[in-house]
Amino acid sequence: MKKRRTLFRLLACISILFIFYALMKNYVIDPGAAGFLSRKTGLKRELNLPVWLNVMYIHVAFACIAMASGLLNFSNRIFEKSRRFHRINGYVYVVSILVVVLTSGYMAPYATGGRISSIGFNVINMIWPFITIMALVQIKKKRMVRHRNWMIRSYAFCFTNMMIHLITSLLHQGFGLVYAASYTIGVYGSIVLLLAIPEIIIRTIGQSGEKIA
Repeated sequence: MKKRRTLFRLLACISILFIFYALMKNYVIDPGAAGFLSRKTGLKRELNLPVWLNVMYIHVAFACIAMASGLLNFSNRIFEKSRRFHRINGYVYVVSILVVVLTSGYMAPYATGGRISSIGFNVINMIWPFITIMALVQIKKKRMVRHRNWMIRSYAFCFTNMMIHLITSLLHQGFGLVYAASYTIGVYGSIVLLLAIPEIIIRTIGQSGEKIA
C-alpha cells in the first residue's frame, strides 16, 4: 500500500507540473509555436499555419484533460467515494484520447524529422487507442486487476510528448546530434519506453485488485 501511495504522489506531481507547463507554453508563452515550428525543415506538405495551430490547441487541451482525468481515476479515495464519477470520468478519458489521436493524425505528416517520424506517430496513434479499448473491455467483464493494468499501460502514453522531448534534448544538447535526427529517435525511443515502463510498474505494485492510491 505504501508503495502505491508513493507512486501515486509522484505521478500526481509529474502530471500536474506537466499540465501546467503544457498550458503555459502553448497558450501563453509561445501561442504561435514559433520555437517548435522553427525546427521543422524540408516539409513535403505545405503547412497551413492557422489550421495547424488550431488543431494543435485542441490537441494540447485534450491531452491535458486526458492526463488529468486519468490521474483522478487512479485515486482509490475518489473511487470509493463515487464509483459513478469514476465511470463517467473514465469515459472522459477515453473520448479525450480519441481527440488527441485524431489531431495527432492530422499533425503527423508535418512532424519534425519527416516521414520516418510521421510513421512513428501513426504507430502511437494505433497503439494507444488499442490499449485503452483493452482497458475498457476488461472493466466491462469486471476484471478489475486486468483493467487497472491496461489503464496503467494506457496512461503511460499521456507522457508521449514529454518523453519525446526529454530524449530529443538529451541527444541534441547532451551529445550534439542533429535536432531532426534526435527528434526521430525520440519518437521511437518513447514508444519503447512507454511500453516497458508500465510493465515495471505493474510488477512493482503487484497483482492486488486495489487501485494505486
